[in-house]
Amino acid sequence: MTMIDWKRALIERLRPLARHLPESLKRPLRAYADASGPKRAMSSFAMGEAEYADKIAAENAIFADQVEVHDLPAIFHYWSNAWLRPEMESFGFSNPDQFFAHYLERTHLELARPLRIASLGCGNCDTEVRVAGLLVERGVRDFVIECVDINDAMLERGRQLAAAAGLGAHIAPARGDFNRWQPARPYEAILANQSLHHVVNLEGLFAAIETALVPEGRFITSDMIGRNGHMRWPEAMELIHEYWRELPQGHRWNVQLKRHEELLEYWDCSNEGFEGIRAQDILPLLIDRFGFELFFAFGNLVDPFIDRSFGPHFDANGAWDRDFIDRIHRRDEAEMRAGVITPTHMLAVLRRRPYHGESRCRAGLEPDHCVRRVPS
Repeated sequence: MTMIDWKRALIERLRPLARHLPESLKRPLRAYADASGPKRAMSSFAMGEAEYADKIAAENAIFADQVEVHDLPAIFHYWSNAWLRPEMESFGFSNPDQFFAHYLERTHLELARPLRIASLGCGNCDTEVRVAGLLVERGVRDFVIECVDINDAMLERGRQLAAAAGLGAHIAPARGDFNRWQPARPYEAILANQSLHHVVNLEGLFAAIETALVPEGRFITSDMIGRNGHMRWPEAMELIHEYWRELPQGHRWNVQLKRHEELLEYWDCSNEGFEGIRAQDILPLLIDRFGFELFFAFGNLVDPFIDRSFGPHFDANGAWDRDFIDRIHRRDEAEMRAGVITPTHMLAVLRRRPYHGESRCRAGLEPDHCVRRVPS
């Protein structure tokens, strides 16, 4: 084990104890840890400036021509509508777009002033444009979403998309690297939609967000919180293989990687760009720094069966396909609540500390429960 690995393991062991310290002690400790900023985060992954520049170039190349970034196969939409949507509706929204709009509208009503919103890692700004449309429909018109991304091609698509929707006044594309983001103004809300799992310098970004939020502001995010590179932890892979053995041979063809997988194989998708590069660190770091107004965690075993690699093989209207996905979902829920596996997705609304307001989550899936513990 290298010195870096040893330090990271020690931090993971001490983190649960540190959470019980009073905020008056935690704040100076976090400030000390933040002092080295991006350099500390980069070094923890042995990433120098040259490697970082190479990954930035790869990331830009990957997404430059991707008009549809979040497109998913039909079986995903069957699963989400059958199982997630009813639970989301008990929290006041039906899908991620409505989730963002719901809490932005709530922020506007509570603060009773124009909203300045930052969206970090916005890509094509498609989510931001849809959310802006929902806000306008709800009567919220005095807001601007500053859409921050490092990819100029995607920002230009966002600018055109907003203009075509008649929402250009509410969308302000801004080039920026969220690994080095330094806010120039305070914000009533900060959004991160499927972008945190691309961030190397999570510590620096979370410190910047905490500083940028007004005291009553909200940090609203939808993201991935599973293993780095979106790989499976061993305990989850073992359960996935149980169901994989039921798959017809044709369903085992990986559409994205163009290979047959007799059993699902490990693949670290962070090797080229930043996809999932520190996904497993997101939740522990959020717990350390923020208070949770909402935490909605879900999904693990079902992921590879409904994603872009294998999901296209499933018939969303087929009886066998639906029953198969339903069985996996029920197993997912049971194993997550039992603490055998941990969720890979979250919707979260975070507040600056000290926060003494309501805190809502799915029963048995509180933030601390959903952090995978380092084996003893």
